[in-house]
Amino acid sequence: MTMLEIAAVAVSFLGIWLTAVRRLWCWPVNLLACALYFKLFLDVRLYADMMLQAVFAGALVYGWRNWTRGRQNAGDVAVVPLRPIPALAGLCTGAGAALVIGFVMSRYTDAALPWIDATLSSFSLVAQYWTARRHSASWLLWIVVDIVYVGMFVVKGLMLTAGLYAAMILLALLGYRQWQAARQNQARTPSASETPPVVSPSLRA
Repeated sequence: MTMLEIAAVAVSFLGIWLTAVRRLWCWPVNLLACALYFKLFLDVRLYADMMLQAVFAGALVYGWRNWTRGRQNAGDVAVVPLRPIPALAGLCTGAGAALVIGFVMSRYTDAALPWIDATLSSFSLVAQYWTARRHSASWLLWIVVDIVYVGMFVVKGLMLTAGLYAAMILLALLGYRQWQAARQNQARTPSASETPPVVSPSLRA
């Protein structure tokens, strides 16, 4: 356990919680978490996850912009349903990217856990994209990814980070419940068929 890991865990937890409650501050906080984990993963040779942080930075900027546009005058952020075809396309893209990245990492680098690392990184990007698009289904994918991440970080001896991801599973469960309830409330509003429904922040990095 290092000061870098402690800082990365603290900032990440804050960013996830802000995401769960749909606050726009989640985006700059999560950008800082990406920078901290980029250095941490470089130190422990989890190269796919290291590169993932750089890609995440771009996705976070996109999400920040998309969430800003998804608000009404009251400042509420809309929750949008994920349709079956985009959902299948996202999962297939994640699987394909995992195969490509895993092959490159296993063949051309000294990555510690190339295939698991690549798979988790790929599906994390899918989950992040769904989060940026305000789909509550993103939390279900985050739950699966975070469960596997806990095991990987235990193997690598990053116990504090493993604890963070265990907490992230609970936050993802909470986030899914909150977003689903909000979506159901939105569907009952008279304007639901005319404009994207909105939710009020309540009590995800």
